[in-house]
Amino acid sequence: QVQLVESGGGLVQPGGSLRLSCAASGSISSINAMGWYRQAPGKQRELGALITSGGNTNYADSVKGRFTISRDNAKNTVYLQMNSLKPEDTAVYYCYANIRTGWGRPEYTYWGQGTQVTVSS
Repeated sequence: QVQLVESGGGLVQPGGSLRLSCAASGSISSINAMGWYRQAPGKQRELGALITSGGNTNYADSVKGRFTISRDNAKNTVYLQMNSLKPEDTAVYYCYANIRTGWGRPEYTYWGQGTQVTVSS
């Protein structure tokens, strides 16, 4: 069984910063891409950022230049450093990871439980 546990959400003023973490644990053979989606009230879930196992990154246009995604492969953990936060960044942030649980087994996408980020004065 695989679990993704997120931490680091909260309330921050506009212009502030937060750092989200997401640690994967359990029966893990390998992890490919990891990333973060977000879902604002009344809106569809959208990709915020992703990082491949090789360290290549991709960002939504709305967060480029403000958010930085990174990972620690030894800890099976992905991070999202969010700077210059805006009220429109308010959302529930979900991490995901594409994981194989054994050699020759298919890759599945696992999700965290979500963490609330609220940007408000």
